[in-house]
Amino acid sequence: MEPLRVVVLAGGVGGARFVRGLRAHLRSLDGPSADVTVVANTGDDVWLAGLRVTPDLDSLLYTLAGVNDETRGWGRAEETERVAGELAAFGVGWPWFTLGDLDLGTCVARTSMLRDGLPLSAAVQRLAARWPIGVRLLPATDDEVETHVLTDEGELHFEEWWVRTRAALPARAFVQPGVEAARPAPGVVEAIRDADVVLLAPSNPVVSIGTILTIPGIREALAATPAPVVGLSPVIGGSVVRGMADACLTAIGVATDAGAIAQHYGPRSAGGVLDGWLVDEVDAAALPALAAAGIRAGAVPLWMTDDMATAAMAAAALRLAREPR
Repeated sequence: MEPLRVVVLAGGVGGARFVRGLRAHLRSLDGPSADVTVVANTGDDVWLAGLRVTPDLDSLLYTLAGVNDETRGWGRAEETERVAGELAAFGVGWPWFTLGDLDLGTCVARTSMLRDGLPLSAAVQRLAARWPIGVRLLPATDDEVETHVLTDEGELHFEEWWVRTRAALPARAFVQPGVEAARPAPGVVEAIRDADVVLLAPSNPVVSIGTILTIPGIREALAATPAPVVGLSPVIGGSVVRGMADACLTAIGVATDAGAIAQHYGPRSAGGVLDGWLVDEVDAAALPALAAAGIRAGAVPLWMTDDMATAAMAAAALRLAREPR
């Protein structure tokens, strides 16, 4: 029997925790091991102090490797910040964007590989080879396509808007300069095309999953794949699970509501990207409207309180994917 081929589109911390739960669920099954490919958002990437920083890729890498800081939710465990302190003393970088020494070590290694001519996808594979993470980790694109935020005070890199202003400065729009010329990283389209199921992690639908979908060729691959595409809501009871995704949703005119986000993604039968959608039990009232719109939906607990709860979420998503379309 062939292994189950699963593709996950994911952002940072929430996406990383979901993939870890998915991995736990798949490892608990009898039969052949699954083949999991994770396509990560690269819109948060930035050049900082001469280093290429890739926040979402690194959150996925550290979480799956078991070396992440569970308390902060990002970065490496048992960090020190001596290098960041030195950089700040020299007036280099962003003083409000602090990376730990171990995290900076990853950035130095990645930047060295990029300077040597490796594409980002190849650099990610070399970095991931250090740990048995159990999945194939791919950037959405090898091209530098960063997410910027248009505000009344000018255009900011997404990380500046997110970290420095804490999304308090109203966003007018999100743009990805140069995205028209970008291409999916090697293996991304092929993985989606050959998948048995595609999952949209409960990540930010605007600047994580949404940014992945702006890369030319990825949305088209989702439309063409014979695999069912199932997403999980990052909103429970009208509140975001993590971060400030509500500010992003407001900027594009979408309510902070599990059903509204599914309608924003849209059903594949009408040019969208979803076949199925999971909401939390408190949002079960959204199910009839989603069914009427052509999206199969279910209601299950979606709080990622631990790996067991997250594994149950992943199992529910896979069950929904198996339902007849």
